[in-house]
Parts: sequence; structure tokens; C-alpha cells
Amino acid sequence: MSVREDEESGPGAAPHEMVLNLFGLYVFGRREREELKAAPPVPTQVFLSASSRLGISESAMRAALNRMVHRSLLVRQKQGRTSAFQLTDEARALLRRGRDRMYSPTPFEHTEGVWTVLSCPVPESLRNVRYQLQGRLLWAGFGLVHPNVWVAPGRVDVEELLSDLPTQDALGLVQAFHGTPTAPSRPEQLVHKAWDLEALRAGHLDFLARWEHTEPAPADALPQLLMLHDDWGRLLRADPGLPAAYLDDDWPARRSTRTFQRFLTLLGPLADQQLEALLGPDSGLSTGRR
Repeated sequence: MSVREDEESGPGAAPHEMVLNLFGLYVFGRREREELKAAPPVPTQVFLSASSRLGISESAMRAALNRMVHRSLLVRQKQGRTSAFQLTDEARALLRRGRDRMYSPTPFEHTEGVWTVLSCPVPESLRNVRYQLQGRLLWAGFGLVHPNVWVAPGRVDVEELLSDLPTQDALGLVQAFHGTPTAPSRPEQLVHKAWDLEALRAGHLDFLARWEHTEPAPADALPQLLMLHDDWGRLLRADPGLPAAYLDDDWPARRSTRTFQRFLTLLGPLADQQLEALLGPDSGLSTGRR
């Protein structure tokens, strides 16, 4: 199973996504383990060993680690003649926000009839904040219905979602509402305007084509699980979990969820063991498991 060697060349797991997924397993684990608050730094060789099984070159992985340091996602520490890396607070918060939905048994379902609406007129002078804000909203399942107006199914905790934006002044520009549509609103029109349903379906079918009938590979549990997480995270970012009333009866979201859960159950414990072997006995994983 190969992936691209840089972040701009075709489909597959980008090296920086593999780094985040590995840190996600290490620091946050799956559902069975509490967050490791003081996780020791991860040596470069761990990333190189894990990524080599996915076809990511050493040069691509080293370049990704360097970029993530410059983007304030990782902190580099020297360990003798090599380096090790830890998550910054920003990256830890990024991963923490996504964990609950990633492992939810119903990641595409929300409280029936409830929507979250945001008005976000962030000015051009805060272009970088606007870019980060849009990324947060897309991950949280928001779709754009008008310029600066976003909607998402369910009751999204907007304050928590945006609490660590670097420029808190931008929060004063955001207006958030929870509620239910009323006449003459037609929610089905809203759904079709904010989301490309055919593209969402295609995303599910692509995920299923890769994983539904694939057999787990116990010897490669860690790299296979990292690739699975990458594909699953991409699907979650695309499909916010729209109300079933506005979708076809054969909407594939439940099949996708069953497929992810199956692999997680079969490969999760083996991947933990392989990650612990790479990190060594001082990683804290043994004591961190429940």
C-alpha cells in the first residue's frame, strides 16, 4: 500500500497527516486509553520506520517534520546526534477536537432537526485567521450557504471550536445560533446548496472500495491503521453527517462506519503493541492503557 511522497501529488496519505495520525495514536490512543499528558518526545526514526512501510520516502518524511516545526505544530528536541519531536499545544488541541467524532459509533448522526448557524465576516486584514477559521469550520461539518454564512447539522460547541484561535479579536466578529428551520425555509434546499451530495457519496464509495473487503494485515497493523485513519479522517472532513430525511435510502455512511469499526477492533491492539515496540519501554504507553 503506497502513498504519495509529498503533499501535492495525487491521492493518498500525506506525510504530515501520517505524523499527526501517529501522534494521535500515541498521545490520545483509541477509546481505551486516557490522553498522555506528558508523553516523551518521539524520535525521528520512529516516523521513518512507520512511514517506510507506507511507501513514504525518508526525504519526504524529514521534510514534513521540518515543515511542521515551522508551522508551530511540532517542537524539535535534540537527542544525541538525532532529533525527537513533541506536539505543540496548538497541534494537541487540533487532535483533541477530532478524536471524539473519529471514534464515535455514530459519527454521521446528530440531534434531529437542530442546526448551528454562523455569521463570520472576518476582514481581509485577518486573512490568516480567516484561513484557520475556515479550516476549523470545514472539519466541524459546516457548509457555506452565503458569503460569510455557514451552517452545520447538530449542536456544535462553537466557543470551544474557536477558543484557541491566535487572534481572539476575530471571535467578536462571529455570531452563532442554534435552532431549527421554520417555514418558509426548506432544509432540503439548504442541504443541496451547502454540500455536494454526489461528491459526498463518491467519498464514501471510495472509502468502501479501499477497505470494505480488504483483509487486515496483522504484521503491518500499525501502518495499515495509520492509512485507515488518514482515509477515515478525510471522509469525516467531507461528510458532516446530514439528516437522513434529505438523503437517499441507500446512503452509504453506515456501511463506512461499520467498516472503520471492524478494522479498529481487529487491528487496534496489535497496532498499539507495534507502536510501543517502536517507541520503547519509556514511552508511557504500557501504563497509559486502561
